[in-house]
Amino acid sequence: MSSLFNGGISVSLFGESHGKGIGVVLDNLPAGEPLDLDEIGVFMARRAPKKDGTSTMRSEKDIPDILSGFYEGKTTGTPLAAVIFNTDQHSQDYGNISHVARPAHADYTGYLRYNGANDPRGGGHFSGRITAPLVFAGAVCAQILKQRGITTGAHIRSIKGISDESFDPMNITAEQLETVKSRSFPVISDDAEQKMRGEILAAREAQDSVGGIVECAAVGFPAGVGSPMLDGLENVISRLVFAIPAVKGIEFGVGFGCADLFGSENNDEFALRNGKVVTLTNNHGGILGGISSGMPIIFRAAFKPTPSISRTQNSVDFKEMTEQQLLIKGRHDPCVVPRAVPCVESALNIALVSALAAEGKL
Repeated sequence: MSSLFNGGISVSLFGESHGKGIGVVLDNLPAGEPLDLDEIGVFMARRAPKKDGTSTMRSEKDIPDILSGFYEGKTTGTPLAAVIFNTDQHSQDYGNISHVARPAHADYTGYLRYNGANDPRGGGHFSGRITAPLVFAGAVCAQILKQRGITTGAHIRSIKGISDESFDPMNITAEQLETVKSRSFPVISDDAEQKMRGEILAAREAQDSVGGIVECAAVGFPAGVGSPMLDGLENVISRLVFAIPAVKGIEFGVGFGCADLFGSENNDEFALRNGKVVTLTNNHGGILGGISSGMPIIFRAAFKPTPSISRTQNSVDFKEMTEQQLLIKGRHDPCVVPRAVPCVESALNIALVSALAAEGKL
């Protein structure tokens, strides 16, 4: 099943953008884990659209209705299921794209894959709307990690070439991660925020969109967790990050920059500090051979510009096999990156909980 992640825990996503609801089922979570529903609400609100011109005007409360697996404030150990009901669909906006492919969307490929039976409204199951239940799952996993002294966080690293400060891969702290998470626009630098906001608003005015990069990190994660080859920690994290529809690339540590270094520059030399094995640099991003090294885990995910723009574009009616001019209606983000930050965190949270569960370390 394409929307099922199976590891130490399993996560199954369901629903369509304009269907009755969307949701998630998490299985194999440890029993007796306390969950703060208010804290989950705060986490999920970070993904919600903002009323500042930088995101869609679609207004969904995204309040999860927990159906099972939660009793008297704690997980029961049985499947934790939650549904989020859709309340603000404008399905009429999508009447002209049921068989005319939106550029950079999955309309055509989804039609081929499901023999035309898929729900095309708002992108259906391919929509970024499905990241809402992913974020619920990530919020749950964040609390499980927190109980074990593990903190994750992310920020906007760049939007259309405008850069924020980077996390320090050696010295990042839980306090720094919590601070950037508390900001309404998740960046480290106030100057970067103003420039990025300006770029997003300019794209909206031009009936266009922009993309960017999210940088994400985890501190407090123990060394020795993960597996080589096909089940490496990077593999698992990447698989979940790519569940976010707009992601087009990922890099760990120094990432693609290592291709321009000598081995002597890229290698992270080992040392002992306070009786603990550490590396003197962190070009590897906290993972070696698919296994955590004990250093901060750090990676970056690249997001494409929002495909739905208000300009007329060339397309094809794939039922009639005719070329068409397409004008997309609806409410869309001029940049998905600010709202994607908690989505990336959620992917990491799920991956880390799953990796710990797979080795009986929860």
